[in-house]
Amino acid sequence: MEVEDIFGEFPVLETERLLLRKVTEEDAAAVFKYGANPNVTKYVTWDTHRTLADAKDFVGFALRRYESQQIAPWGIVLKKTEELIGTIDFVVWRVPHKSAEIGYVLAEEYWGKGIVTEAAAEVARFGFAVMDLVRIEARCFPENIGSSRVMEKIGMQFEGVLRKSMYMKGEHRDLSVYSLLKEEWETR
Repeated sequence: MEVEDIFGEFPVLETERLLLRKVTEEDAAAVFKYGANPNVTKYVTWDTHRTLADAKDFVGFALRRYESQQIAPWGIVLKKTEELIGTIDFVVWRVPHKSAEIGYVLAEEYWGKGIVTEAAAEVARFGFAVMDLVRIEARCFPENIGSSRVMEKIGMQFEGVLRKSMYMKGEHRDLSVYSLLKEEWETR
């Protein structure tokens, strides 16, 4: 299986409350809205957006990924309002190993409402059913309790801490690692 086989025509996913779809140029203002919030960017690898141009750079990155038929972010859109409130994606797909790493970001006003859990469960379902993954993992900083809870709610198991494994924003940081195996997903 090749990445292009799955992402050649970018898949749209749907849940009860959410539509997971391509990010578009029209989403730049929404991306800037959450990307400019230091509470949101505290736990991500990218810097807080200072101008709308920063958000447009991200949108351009996503558009180039879609164009090249590679893994790329899904925009998390509330069906009720049609508002883009975050993104979720497989940040890494190790095709020969049938494993991938999931990542996500969400606007602060939607934290604690089960939105990322709902999106992550759908992306995991897609990963196991369509991408034929055997393992999905996710990483977060140990102090990011909200992200840890999302991982646990979709059935991920805590594997351990990678000590000082990421240099980010001027310091070496620990990363908590969680994983979910296909057989665990199928029996949950």
